[in-house]
Amino acid sequence: MSYGVQVGEERFFLKTAGKPDAPKPISHDFSISLLRNAQRLWEKSRHPLLPELYQVIESPDGPLCVYEWADGELLGNARDRFRALPEPVIIRTLDGIHALHHQLIGLGWIAVDFYDGCLIYDFDRQALHVMDLDHYHFGPFTNEMGRMFGSGRFMAPEEYELGTQIDERTTVFTMGRTTAVLLSDNSLDRQPFRGNEAQYEVMCRACRENRDERYVSMAEFYTAWMDVR
Repeated sequence: MSYGVQVGEERFFLKTAGKPDAPKPISHDFSISLLRNAQRLWEKSRHPLLPELYQVIESPDGPLCVYEWADGELLGNARDRFRALPEPVIIRTLDGIHALHHQLIGLGWIAVDFYDGCLIYDFDRQALHVMDLDHYHFGPFTNEMGRMFGSGRFMAPEEYELGTQIDERTTVFTMGRTTAVLLSDNSLDRQPFRGNEAQYEVMCRACRENRDERYVSMAEFYTAWMDVR
């Protein structure tokens, strides 16, 4: 359960686990664990695209995470408007998303449940914030769910298969799909892709179904992406 809170002239985003008896798709204890996980990630990263976590207030119902307020629209809802922006603006936004994940992977965090609903874009200032990284996992792990949390537009094949390895090659796939969603029409077809040929090839390699054919690391993917900028 999340709230927008205003104190005087200041605004904040307050994220909570909700009431223990409130109906929700996951347990209250799991909700608390996700909030704690997001706190650990923020403390390790503090990347400029991540809203500031000002304070964690302990309550009888779990932690209350007080975040910086971020103006803008969720790109999951404003995707078409964002895609209509000039190509250089979209590419700069992708640069930021890829750089953030390059840093997170370097710190040990694997992307889980990342999609365009995690992106808040301020069209007036052309500014991006990234939020809701609660499911990110510290270190590679084994898929013990089968179909994991996430949007099918961004998920790698291994995120559907029980017992498979989830690691930075999975994050590489997610970054490739992010490029396809924001710089194209969600497909890997050449014609709708708005970047150049070299950028298109980087995206396609990142999105290979066979994980052994992708970039072996986020560092390799990020270097390849920046080389074709």
